[in-house]
Amino acid sequence: MESTDIKKRTASLFEVRNIAQIGVLGGIAFVLMTVEFPLWFAPGFYRLDLSELPVLVGGFAMGPLAGVMIELIKVLLYFFIHGSSTAGIGDLANFLCGCCLVVPAALFYRHRKSRKNAMIGMAVGTVLLAAAGGVINAYVLLPLYASAFHMPMAALVQMGTKVNPSITGLASFILLAVVPFNLFKGAVVSGLTLLLYKKVSPILHGKIR
Repeated sequence: MESTDIKKRTASLFEVRNIAQIGVLGGIAFVLMTVEFPLWFAPGFYRLDLSELPVLVGGFAMGPLAGVMIELIKVLLYFFIHGSSTAGIGDLANFLCGCCLVVPAALFYRHRKSRKNAMIGMAVGTVLLAAAGGVINAYVLLPLYASAFHMPMAALVQMGTKVNPSITGLASFILLAVVPFNLFKGAVVSGLTLLLYKKVSPILHGKIR
């Protein structure tokens, strides 16, 4: 009986710790989302942030569902604090793209916790992020931004042409700006996660007191 009670208390403490960690990592992800950097090969309205870094770390430490929750907290905080020019559609797209990266990575790592599996999972997630990002931008985000700022789609494409003359239409804009942007973001965040995870993992698993 005592053994069962101890197991229940341990499981309860574990759940409380996970909930707290999800909240903290979501807050860190939100802060990182506000720090953005322009990239040389994409128009100025595409800016890199590292907000998926704590999402991936949490996904590896606590599983894919935790990663999704961290991503959701990040997006909701940003939406309620900064608002949205696309009635929340852009924020939903950000959430979906983030999940495309973290869920495959966390699932691969959960299946077998090794550096190799983590790398495979993040590679799959990065490709999925690039593909989903391309589709979402082409059919949802770019039309929404054009409508919100009262400008034709051609004007957005021309912004891409200024940084890359090979961009001549929507298809080339997606292939030469949006897809490389998301591949670059996925690769950078994945690389940083590989460097940092083993250092923060003991803290997240309660092994440092």
